[in-house]
Amino acid sequence: MTAQILVEKKKLKNPPLQLHYLGDRVLRQPAKRISKVDDDIRKLAKQMLQTMYSEDGIGLAAPQVGVHKQLIVVDTDPDDATTPALVLINPVITKFGQDMCVVQEGCLSIPKVYLDVTRPETIEVSYKDENGRPQKRTATGLLSRVIQHEIDHLNGVMFVDRVDNTLAMNQELVKYGFAVDSVKPI
Repeated sequence: MTAQILVEKKKLKNPPLQLHYLGDRVLRQPAKRISKVDDDIRKLAKQMLQTMYSEDGIGLAAPQVGVHKQLIVVDTDPDDATTPALVLINPVITKFGQDMCVVQEGCLSIPKVYLDVTRPETIEVSYKDENGRPQKRTATGLLSRVIQHEIDHLNGVMFVDRVDNTLAMNQELVKYGFAVDSVKPI
């Protein structure tokens, strides 16, 4: 299961794609399934990875760069050049574990804001890889959390929509110039 999309894990002065931020309507529209995995999709995945590394991210969903396609890229070990990034096309969580955990999350689309979010510790996810082959994987810990966070983006959901502590969230959003009414609690 090695990634065919090799991208140097480094910051680019001018990343290929433009990030969208909380408050932008593009982040609230559900992404469309990808019917054919082709060179255009692989090019998009490569550009998403380059953009993600340039912004110090560990996950990025296509809607965050204004593309309404069900594509996410994940790399929970961006400092290790030997760890391949994951490309998940049309990802679907098929099973959630029973154990829940609360961990601080951030998002490239809401820079500097970090808040506690409760999510299942373990998930099982089905997806197609960058060659269009069906894959299934069980993820725990950080990988599980990042995949859940990015799949939320594919459904127009932002991590702040899942935050329980509204007071802390509102303070953080206002502090960094985001509109509190951009949050859509789940």
